[in-house]
Amino acid sequence: MAAGRRRATLATVAASAGVSVATVSKVLNGRSDVAPATRSLVLSLLAQHDYVAPPQRRGEAAASDTVEVEFDDDLNPYSTEIVQGAVEAGAEHDASIVVSIRRSADRTGGWARGLVAAGRRALVAVTGELTGGQLGALSRARLPLVVIDPLNLPRTRVTSVGSTNFAGGLAATQHLLGLGHRRVAHLGGPPTAACTQARLHGYRAAMEAAGVAVPAGYVRTAHFHYQDGIEGGAALFDLPEPPTAIFAGCDEIAFGVLEAARARGLRVPEDLSIVGFDDTQIARMASPPLTTVRQPLREMGAVAVRTALRLAAGERIESHHVELATELVVRGSTAPVATMDTPAEAPEDTPADVRRGRAYTA
Repeated sequence: MAAGRRRATLATVAASAGVSVATVSKVLNGRSDVAPATRSLVLSLLAQHDYVAPPQRRGEAAASDTVEVEFDDDLNPYSTEIVQGAVEAGAEHDASIVVSIRRSADRTGGWARGLVAAGRRALVAVTGELTGGQLGALSRARLPLVVIDPLNLPRTRVTSVGSTNFAGGLAATQHLLGLGHRRVAHLGGPPTAACTQARLHGYRAAMEAAGVAVPAGYVRTAHFHYQDGIEGGAALFDLPEPPTAIFAGCDEIAFGVLEAARARGLRVPEDLSIVGFDDTQIARMASPPLTTVRQPLREMGAVAVRTALRLAAGERIESHHVELATELVVRGSTAPVATMDTPAEAPEDTPADVRRGRAYTA
């Protein structure tokens, strides 16, 4: 290969041939389940691109690396970001990414064996519920598992990827308190989810540190859905003393709150400040643009896939849980409780450990 020329990958060859990375890998490994015409085309393109297999895989006759990324609900802006990161990491490592939607009830006895039979080398499960029996099935099938923000997990060591949810909840609530709000409510996701609990603890820690009581009815949990934001927001607005600010457990819940506020004739941020969590693409498209806690969703998907591939290769990993940093991004959905004419900024009295590493933008 010429000096300075970038090494061709399986993804490069697959794109040129108009086939999947798995098909190219099958040709390299001498598999028989590839049509002769396709095999001839792939071999020609491998030579044309001067493809050289990575050193650790030369002479290896194993099946191609295919990682299944499994969701338990319909795809949304959150999951799309995860998938984007997973696909990018797969391309980096010449691995195929298969995306599926499978509810917990569908993970029956033959589920794990079926994944292995389909050629999966590892599984990345996103915001799903996994039982002890399902974890046992994966273990017996020797299929490595990495989870992203699980809704619940039995008390066993499972490799997982998440974000600094506590710090994010703390920063979001500190921001609202710094703007002068004292009636601050929290609408979270499923109460069994570790990320929900961490964000809630961050909210409570900020309220307690500021000496602000949390009134009855100010904390509600449901699911990470738009409709839950509508219903939860309506319930909060019906309280005898409704909140002036709401910290939502995800952007989708926040958008539901925005709609509930609009239906009540409440203006955001003049009458109500709202903070979300995720910083999906639509957060910037909302009206007004949503103040939210950014978690690096693409990087979370990429780290999960890289970790899954390492486990599939029999490598030892340094940690069974990785947390990536969050940051507060201030936009137009929050404003001071007293005067609404100045742009929202990071309050000067925000503690240094909360301000550090966070992006404050108008």
